[in-house]
Parts: sequence; structure tokens; C-alpha cells
Amino acid sequence: MSLSRGQARLGILVPFTNSNLEPDLVLMRPEGISLHVARIGGYDEDQIPDATQMHGLGAADLDEPIRLLMGVKPDVVLYGCTSATLTHGPGFDRALAQKIRAMSGARTVTAAGALVNALRVLGVSRIGFASPYVPAINDLAVRFLSELGVKTAIRSEVGETLDNTGQGALDPGAVFELGLKADHPDAEAIVLSCTDMRSVEILAALEAEIGKPVISSNQAMIFQAAQFLDLSTPLPGFGLLLERLGQ
Repeated sequence: MSLSRGQARLGILVPFTNSNLEPDLVLMRPEGISLHVARIGGYDEDQIPDATQMHGLGAADLDEPIRLLMGVKPDVVLYGCTSATLTHGPGFDRALAQKIRAMSGARTVTAAGALVNALRVLGVSRIGFASPYVPAINDLAVRFLSELGVKTAIRSEVGETLDNTGQGALDPGAVFELGLKADHPDAEAIVLSCTDMRSVEILAALEAEIGKPVISSNQAMIFQAAQFLDLSTPLPGFGLLLERLGQ
């Protein structure tokens, strides 16, 4: 583990139009952990981020972003797009994590894999699912989770087709309402999927409202990275999951 400027370094691969992943990680950053970012492409910023666009992002060449990110020798690498691997399936998600680890030598977290890890830690097998995605991606997301033993009781979708800027521009109040609509008597937890959706700021409030755990992509990535780094100090204010660190 690196001792430069603290306990460890997180390397983050973030889609180039994403404006919320980095601020979220700064909010949740464990003490002594530094953040180092490389941006990735593979999609058209002027097109709707539909299944085809996100499928292309997932398949994009990562050689150069990873090479540049390796300049800081991160201890853990975070692949910061959920839909890019949700659209390909669980096998692709696992293979991508293995590829990044082989290229970087660092433990690797994918956003989609981190959601599944969080649900397993919490013992959750049935969820309410909310996202800013187009319906076709939500179909693939529900299938992805189902293949890994997580059933979706209800889906909550935005009422309009959002472009890349629009997904990132949803304010926390709108995300809160989207999450409320994902609650269901059969759902043991709510999943807020998308690394560019401002979920982190409302996690605790939504949990207090519905009385259930709420898991977001960025929160789940920080949790799994902290697991890999053997961090045991709870991170209050960002939902039950991060309060369970060290337990």
C-alpha cells in the first residue's frame, strides 16, 4: 500500500462527460485516501446515452487512460460507469475488472459489480430500482441483477429522455423523488444506479423516509474500495452501507 500523502490512492476511470462522480467521491473520501482521475471516451456526447452508446463505452479501448492513470500507481482502480457494463452482462463486468487489474496491478472495482457486492453484504435479494437511463438500459440492468440473484420488485424511471448533460443535471430533490417511487413493500432496499446522478446527497434522507437501505453506484464503489483497503472507520452521513464499514 502506498504511503505517499496518506494511506492509499484511488485511481478513477470516469466517462468524459460525467460531472458528478468526482464531487461525490470527494464528499465520501475516507481520511488519508487520495483520488486520481483519468477520463474515458467511446461514446458520442451529443447522442442520447442509450443502450448502444453505453455498450460502446463498455467496449472502448482503455489502454491509454489506464497507462496514464498508472503514473500515480493507485492501490485500487474504480471503473466509474454503471450502465457501460450493465448493458453487456455480468460476465463482461467480471472480465473487465480482471482486465483492468491485469493491466494496472491494482485491485479493481466496477460500478455495477460494486452494487451487487453491496447488496450481498446487506443480505438483500429483492430491490426497487431507480435510474435516469432510457427504458432499454433499465431492462438490461434488471436482467443483469437477476442473473446474479437480485430480483427487482419495481422500477422508477424519469419521465423524459435525458442526454448526458441532463442525467448529470438532475438535482438531488428530483433524485429523492425518483428514489421514493422505487419503494415497494417487497423491496428490501433501493438501488439508485448511475455514477453521474446526484444520489449521494440524499441517501441518508431517503433511508430515513422509507426505513430501508439505499444503495447508489458511487457509494457502493467507495464501500468496496474501502473493503479492499481494509479500512474500518465508518463514514456517516452517506447511508447505512458506509456506516457498516468495519463491522
